[in-house]
Amino acid sequence: MHSLRFTAETSSNGVRERDFLVGDVPGVLWSPETASDHAPVVLMGHGGGLHKKTPAQAARAADTVTTWGFHVVAIDAPGHGDRPRTAADDRARDQMRQAVTAGDKARFEAVSVGYTTALAERAVPEWQATLDALQQLPEIGPEAPIGYGGGVSMGTAIGIPLTAADPRIVAAVFGGGFFVYESLLAAARRITVPVQFLLPWDDEYVDRQSSLTLFDAFASAEKTLHANPGDHRRIRWIGLDQGFLAGHLSRAGAPVS
Repeated sequence: MHSLRFTAETSSNGVRERDFLVGDVPGVLWSPETASDHAPVVLMGHGGGLHKKTPAQAARAADTVTTWGFHVVAIDAPGHGDRPRTAADDRARDQMRQAVTAGDKARFEAVSVGYTTALAERAVPEWQATLDALQQLPEIGPEAPIGYGGGVSMGTAIGIPLTAADPRIVAAVFGGGFFVYESLLAAARRITVPVQFLLPWDDEYVDRQSSLTLFDAFASAEKTLHANPGDHRRIRWIGLDQGFLAGHLSRAGAPVS
């Protein structure tokens, strides 16, 4: 089992930011400067071609930390951010760019699905190893409730199989913007925890009906769909129940009377 090794630390406006490595996987842990022991942890995935510290993701992480007193963690997906790209990564990216330039949506979908499926097969065990390492930290421990706090497009394509595979995740927020395929639907059917799902209504690549099919596949008794205007790259995180994760994680961490 890999332990978590911190490599850098800064603090600003009540948020403590610590870069880390778990094995060779780089990540970042945002925490309150004065965190309560065993405060809930929110996992944040990132979109394709992006990285763990995009401005939008860092802003959402800081808001979660300062509003709720939670920890937030993100890791770079394989071939993204501070991780080296392989020849397969570069080839898939080139093929997707060529398909977009040619207006070949079918080719873009086929390459995207194949590439992201392979990434998810690697990223899910990396996330689980990261959770194992986080639970060794005294301020988190095995008692801290875990939620998946979003990540649209590729972040959801990884987050759905992760949530299906790991029983430590007790609630999840997903975003549309990714193609729907049978193994993703199969993972969604295994998810029974509460789910919020954000749908970009005007996605130029992903058919709206396929995202509705994915939402319908979740086996959760509690699930809500939130649709906002927005295309593939301008997904608006508005209209959600901002206290959704806080409520479920706080209840999960409450002592049993």
